[in-house]
Amino acid sequence: MRLVTSLTPYGDGDAGQRASDADRDRIAAVLGEALATGRLTSTEHADRLDAAYSAVTIGDLIPLTHDLPDLSGTSQASVPTAERQEVAAVFSKVIRGGRWVAGRHTQLRSTFGALIVDLRDAVLPGREITLELNSFCGKLIVRVPENARILDEGSALFSKRHVSGGHEGDGPLIRVTGKARFGKIILSRVAADWHSPWQG
Repeated sequence: MRLVTSLTPYGDGDAGQRASDADRDRIAAVLGEALATGRLTSTEHADRLDAAYSAVTIGDLIPLTHDLPDLSGTSQASVPTAERQEVAAVFSKVIRGGRWVAGRHTQLRSTFGALIVDLRDAVLPGREITLELNSFCGKLIVRVPENARILDEGSALFSKRHVSGGHEGDGPLIRVTGKARFGKIILSRVAADWHSPWQG
């Protein structure tokens, strides 16, 4: 099959072999190029990217790019990836939810505004992502999947910062960084906390 040679050094007989993180990243790069060139819609891209990072074997990856061009001759530097993503609210209120693709490093920034982000239906590109949460004189509220594991490495100065969760769960590891300055940051995986920050 032409596809396998563009993804991995494996042949058709290795479809049952376990996929590595590098294999999944190669598929993500092909899918990112297809999105950028209009071969996939944003919904198709999100569905296939989700399947790529859930794949267990090489055989699970093969169908995801069977109808896309071979990128084996393309420079890796020119292939867009889902590495970084930024969502900002500056002097405004922004709500991001539903089906969207987060980056391995996603920066969420609120400056004199309100930013509400729901990651429950988002496609998380990998088993570990970093959320950089920065709030300056603003509100930043994030809802993560209920099975997420959360590692908080952020800080606050004259602010309210509440990150709930811990290492329990079998979902992705979400590393939280960034700083609240004269603002408010709330990150939770519990439904009861979702709207309550607006009351305080």
